[in-house]
Amino acid sequence: MIEVKNLTRVFRTYKKQPGFWGGVRGLFKREFEEIAAAKNISFSIAEGELVGFLGPNGAGKTTTLKMLSGLIYPTSGTALVAGHDPTKRENAYRRLFALVLGQKNQLWWDLPAIESFLLLRHIYGLPADQYQQTLDELVDLLDVRAKLNVMVRELSLGERMKMELIAALLHRPRVLFLDEPTIGLDVISQKSVRRFLREYNRKHKVTILLTSHYMADIKELCDRVIVIHKGSKIYDGELARLENADGSKKKIITFLPADGKFPDTWRSLHGETVRDEAEGKFTIRVAAENVVAVSQEILTTGPVADITIEDIPLEDVITELFNAQ
Repeated sequence: MIEVKNLTRVFRTYKKQPGFWGGVRGLFKREFEEIAAAKNISFSIAEGELVGFLGPNGAGKTTTLKMLSGLIYPTSGTALVAGHDPTKRENAYRRLFALVLGQKNQLWWDLPAIESFLLLRHIYGLPADQYQQTLDELVDLLDVRAKLNVMVRELSLGERMKMELIAALLHRPRVLFLDEPTIGLDVISQKSVRRFLREYNRKHKVTILLTSHYMADIKELCDRVIVIHKGSKIYDGELARLENADGSKKKIITFLPADGKFPDTWRSLHGETVRDEAEGKFTIRVAAENVVAVSQEILTTGPVADITIEDIPLEDVITELFNAQ
């Protein structure tokens, strides 16, 4: 469904010198620098896949989505989405994809969302029965029927995002680009949006490319992730394999000594260093196969008030991957 080969986008920016005289000098002699927001990015996504697109701020995620949407043109490389070249911006192509930017609004601020939906119905030339059927399905899935006639400016952030999703899906696109759809939402709204995306993808086999800084979004929705850093792709594969990027499955054991004492024998367990954390707690990273042995050693060495075992957070894994580049 999506085929990207060596996609590159270079921005040319003006370097203004500080102060008044710096501005005057810039009138006669300007210095420019070129910044590659995306560098030779290649990947392919099959129909119906829901893929996470990860990277720190400024990595080039949004730039890539905009190139795939035809909003900006690549400096070099090619992209095909459902057999269409996004740079041509054909009407047939614009009818088969949707782009949702978490920090941008497409709905009219001073009108109820239903008014914007009716406008989109006419823009896309949707038959009345198809429009109503799709609207009813989306409204029920997102549970916002009572808010359709409320002005968008009076909706909560979570309700506005749900309306944005409805607006993007009214024409039943085959491809959906989502750029941080849960940014700023509370925990309940995040779960609601994730549940909707999972169900909609399962039911309609829509191809989804999702960017998010919330690792809960990625872990709950995506089996595959693409990671980019400084404009370049550094990982493309299964999420489970990324979590074991160092070649071994590890766990974090966190424990709290009951009497506040820390025996010297705890300094190193199975060759791993015990880390002193806040509030009197200690943590150690160990291979999964050593969890039981290390836990038993901790419990037999001294009194323990609390002990927990958990996976290494995905955020930490990705941060280590970035730092290694």
